[in-house]
Amino acid sequence: MSERNRRGPGHGRMMPGEKAKNFKGTIAKLFKYLRPYYLSLAVIILFSIGSTVFTIIAPRILGQATTALAQGLIAKYTQAGGIDFALIRSILTKLLALYVISGLFTYVQGWLMAGVTQNVTYRLRKEIAEKINRLPLKYFDKQTHGEVLSRVTNDVDTVSQSLNQSIQQVFTSAVTIIGILYMMLSISWQLTLMALIVVPLSGMAAAFVVSHSQRYFKAQQDTLGNVNGHIEEMYGGHIVMKAFNGEEKSVAEFNRLNEKLYDAAWKAQFMSGIMMPITSFIGNVGYVGCCVLGGYLAIHEGLLVGDIQAFITYVRNFNQPITQTAQIMNVLQSTAAAAERVFEFLEEEEEIPDAANPVSIRDEEGNLRLKGNVTFEDVVFGYDPEKIIIHDFNAYIARGSQVAIVGPTGAGKTTIVKLLMRFYELNSGRIYIDGKDITTLTRHDLRDCFGMVLQDAWLSSGTIMENIRYGRMDATDEEVIQAADNAYVDHFIRTLEDGYQTVINEESTNISQGQKQLLTIARAFLSDPKILILDEATSSVDTRTEILIQKGMENLMKGRTSFVIAHRLSTIRNADMILVMDHGDIVEIGNHEELLAKNGFYAKLYNSQFEQA
Repeated sequence: MSERNRRGPGHGRMMPGEKAKNFKGTIAKLFKYLRPYYLSLAVIILFSIGSTVFTIIAPRILGQATTALAQGLIAKYTQAGGIDFALIRSILTKLLALYVISGLFTYVQGWLMAGVTQNVTYRLRKEIAEKINRLPLKYFDKQTHGEVLSRVTNDVDTVSQSLNQSIQQVFTSAVTIIGILYMMLSISWQLTLMALIVVPLSGMAAAFVVSHSQRYFKAQQDTLGNVNGHIEEMYGGHIVMKAFNGEEKSVAEFNRLNEKLYDAAWKAQFMSGIMMPITSFIGNVGYVGCCVLGGYLAIHEGLLVGDIQAFITYVRNFNQPITQTAQIMNVLQSTAAAAERVFEFLEEEEEIPDAANPVSIRDEEGNLRLKGNVTFEDVVFGYDPEKIIIHDFNAYIARGSQVAIVGPTGAGKTTIVKLLMRFYELNSGRIYIDGKDITTLTRHDLRDCFGMVLQDAWLSSGTIMENIRYGRMDATDEEVIQAADNAYVDHFIRTLEDGYQTVINEESTNISQGQKQLLTIARAFLSDPKILILDEATSSVDTRTEILIQKGMENLMKGRTSFVIAHRLSTIRNADMILVMDHGDIVEIGNHEELLAKNGFYAKLYNSQFEQA
């Protein structure tokens, strides 16, 4: 399945206009995360109010300078005096001081707010990371990887960014609206009435545009997800696409999606683009009305020229906080929706219970005290409780034994290993290691007992040295090299230009499948486990590499209890015990010769692999 199909449109991104199911409850939870920073928030609010107040006062003071200049020009024209430059200089100095203080307040509250939001973001991501480790694998069986990643990245980023913007803007906008309205009324109630007439008109125009553009933005986002998904699929499978001459079909599909995106995008951009001209036109009508009325009041009621200038400035600034408030409400809806998704994940009840009073299997120095005896007792399990796939599984594996688990696809081979590692909880029954119930051990201790070499060899982006050292993080370089030598991969590594410092790329495509498998065997060697789980992975490699992998596995299994999930039955002839599974039941137990002699289910499986030979 492609990544696009797994994730769905938009890859978990918050769609425009998406709302939280429980807005109040989610915001309340979010404020609990802000509780440790209430003192910082109080300072932020105080500085935000101070900065806004100084900004509001500034136009009135600038108006005083304009009035002094106008009166000086009139006095000079009538020869009754001149321009009082000292007064104007004093007013401008005061104005400059206000702007400087306002700027400092803005800087301080911005710096503090960034710290608060990043601390909240850090805590959310930390809790999500810890939650992921506590959730059982069956949770991730029901959730796509893209959905989980989206909560860690997109949703937390949305919360972080919108918190940084909205908390400051809520108080700034409220203070600005109240402060500007007060200053306007202090200048002239008539002009204020004229200015307020256009506010509802602007609001109705903005609401009309937003309501009609919302669906186009959503269509644009959905279609963009489809375009990205198509490109991702074609890029990821470009070799297959070229091999089957699919270029023409691919381009045609891209053109169809691109045309759809163009249609939705230009409508969305056009509808959002006309908001500013419409509101500006309505605002300009209000400015004209204020100028005409201001001129009348200046002539007939002696309204000062500087006050008219200040009022016009206030009118221009008055619509901005109203628009910001509307935007903040949308941002808060988006914030709540993103936060709700994060909290849903954090509050997921399906956590893995750990041992209340764990039994220690370590000595005083912290080393494992383990022999490697494993017992399955009446084990019953089903991924779905109503569909049991393991029925009354019983087996005793002595320390140092090599146990092969064979059977057709879906027989339950891999499931047995998952239960042994306690990736899933049993429906009933017990699993013991050295006589200790695995549910009485901590998961850390339990999984420290095992080393795994899986069919899908996993390597991280980093150097070969770092990937092998993942088996034991405190290992020295010499120990890493020795583990590689034991796994028959040292020679290959030394042929590389950078040797052990060769960087494996993100997709691990710069080394072959067989080389990856040998590196995972080296990693298991380094961890030096008492119990091994080997999922044979030689089906997709050449014969020479297969021989190396087999040698590496045989070397690794010496003296260790080993569980081998066998696909090629010819590779497990020397196993001490072969568990033959079919539909969750062990149908046969024995070694290779004994099972062949029975001429039962195992013999049929074994012989079927050589019928074509």
